[in-house]
Amino acid sequence: MLEVRKSRVLRKLRNNEIALSTKINLTDPVSVELAALAGFDCVWLDMEHIPCDWNDICNMIRTAKIYDMDTMVRVSKGSYSDLIKPFEADATGIIYPHLMNIEEAKKLVYFTKFYPVGRRPLDGGNADGKYCQIDMKNYTETSNKEKFVMIQVEDPEVLPDIEEIAKLEGIDIIFFGPGDFSQAIAATGNFNHPELIKTRKKVADVCRKYHKFCSTPCTIAQLREFIEMGYNFLNLGADVIGLGQYWNNLMIEARKILNKKE
Repeated sequence: MLEVRKSRVLRKLRNNEIALSTKINLTDPVSVELAALAGFDCVWLDMEHIPCDWNDICNMIRTAKIYDMDTMVRVSKGSYSDLIKPFEADATGIIYPHLMNIEEAKKLVYFTKFYPVGRRPLDGGNADGKYCQIDMKNYTETSNKEKFVMIQVEDPEVLPDIEEIAKLEGIDIIFFGPGDFSQAIAATGNFNHPELIKTRKKVADVCRKYHKFCSTPCTIAQLREFIEMGYNFLNLGADVIGLGQYWNNLMIEARKILNKKE
């Protein structure tokens, strides 16, 4: 019997394991396949900042599924259709940027979780519902369990509501975004600012208190520290960072050889 694809990330998190993702800025499915071959649990696709279209997203999701790797799509903040289309393309999760308050969180749950948690618009005729080949009740119930909604805490304005947001059924993962948070506190790029460090820990503490999964980007050097802080879904790097570093290093070595010849 056909069924909704089970999430690799949620399986690991529910088993008290650490899940790892990497960000994809290029729109070629080859980047997704390379991440899968490396062993990542999930790739982070982006429709907030990256000029990709729905065909790009669909092809990258299909590529990930070949390797049983999850995909999460950072959505653009627009209509409810922008929130649910990644799910219908069979993405495992969405990332909702710049959540600002509890009322916005409630609306997000309403549009992205099926009854009885919310009222996500029901179709079933797309990739996630195996094109109408899954029983509708099975489809909605399993989707609520195996598709995740992640919200980004990246503005100080949301912090007074953070505990109420963490209590909400339907918010599965809370992500601390240090980049935008740093500029919001007038410390752009200063990831060692005391307020930023304090907020990163606060997000982890709230997630632990209300049994939510906790996510943030990190470097290899920070990985152990953030895990001990309580983060269990961590993003390591991006395709463009890796490729940029690789080419820069090649050119540094090439120039050394060329300069010796001169």
